[in-house]
Amino acid sequence: MKSEIATFLLAVQFLTRVPIDSTRLFTPERMAASVRYYPAIGLLVGAVTALVFGLAQMALPDLMAILFSVVAGLLLTGAFHEDGLADTFDGIGGGLTLERTLEIMRDSRLGTYGTLALAAALALKVAALSFLPPALIMAGLVAAHALSRLSSLIAIATSRYVRDEGTGKPVAGGISIASLTVAVGTGLIVMVVWLLLFPVGSLFWAMAGLLVGHALMRLFFERKLGGYTGDTLGAVQQASEVGFYIGLLAWL
Repeated sequence: MKSEIATFLLAVQFLTRVPIDSTRLFTPERMAASVRYYPAIGLLVGAVTALVFGLAQMALPDLMAILFSVVAGLLLTGAFHEDGLADTFDGIGGGLTLERTLEIMRDSRLGTYGTLALAAALALKVAALSFLPPALIMAGLVAAHALSRLSSLIAIATSRYVRDEGTGKPVAGGISIASLTVAVGTGLIVMVVWLLLFPVGSLFWAMAGLLVGHALMRLFFERKLGGYTGDTLGAVQQASEVGFYIGLLAWL
């Protein structure tokens, strides 16, 4: 139990800006296993953004409340996944060779392609959410953050890591069956709870949007890279999250 708590805290420390001293927690094995809790961390991040929206919506128009919730998510995660999205587009857009693409993706500077991708993703999130009723916004934020992080784990399970080192190195050998089971189980719980609150069609369309976002993003970078990096996992998460909101809007 202590080992699992340590593994969970490592996931929190890796995916968020919550101050956790991981000095006594870290082992390579725990770091590799921490991916099983990524959907759970997404659930917590989504809950925080939903709470911020709910509180802000009491005094402000829905659009402003949505903006505050999105900003809260960025602050809580340190724009971790958004940074991966931007780096992915900078690398794919500017790199003529695989080596140059990976080099650009590692560069901390933000380029034109990354800026446009980041602006588009944020705009699509806010726009899609702004057309939803408050109850769907709050539920959508929680579910999308959790399920989009599961989406990035599916990329790990079905692709290969292309760097010699980097943020994705702990799972370069893939994700274990045990970790994948925990992650998928978390996602299934989220979907079951959703079905208790909303019609089946809403989940069908939202998940269809998520899957389209997942597939399109992987088509975008895997043709060039032949696999994934830590940055592209962030890009998959972002595309999946946006796809979930758009799918929910299409159902509505």
